[in-house]
Amino acid sequence: LVEDSSALLINAGTTTLAVVPHLRDRRDLTVATNNLLLPVELSPNVFRDLYVFGGVVRVSALATVGPVAFPTTINGVDVDIRCDLALIAVGGVSADTGYTTSNIGEAAMMSEMIDRASRVAILADSSKFGRRLFAQVATLGRADYLVTDETPPPELAAALRRHDVEVLTPEQAPAP
Repeated sequence: LVEDSSALLINAGTTTLAVVPHLRDRRDLTVATNNLLLPVELSPNVFRDLYVFGGVVRVSALATVGPVAFPTTINGVDVDIRCDLALIAVGGVSADTGYTTSNIGEAAMMSEMIDRASRVAILADSSKFGRRLFAQVATLGRADYLVTDETPPPELAAALRRHDVEVLTPEQAPAP
């Protein structure tokens, strides 16, 4: 899903951190994240620009939580942030409640990242299927892709199809 010269928004979490090694063959990416570990894990060969969002530091998540913005203005106007793809890891994926997480601040930030993306890939392993956590990030239809390790159970798979969410599993990955 990630092409050279893309602009990416990547949220915090172990799942998104697991994606980083798979970006090693990409070049000239612009990456913005709230993940405090990502800057040291991502090879400098991969990115042209790397931004870390400010905000409150959640030590338990090794992430910042706050607005998806930078203190940058041009002629007194805030710079609008847009990206080609948002990679968003969530704690729960449910047919009735969509994508959820355990923290309100993180949910708001993840939702804003989704709003600023042309395409959205939700990252969730199969242990997240059927889970509904405290705070909703987005409804199912706000994602273009669900990247996961297994095919979702029938009820969730049907709901994802109804919302035109493409499910990507390792079996569907192109050969290297």
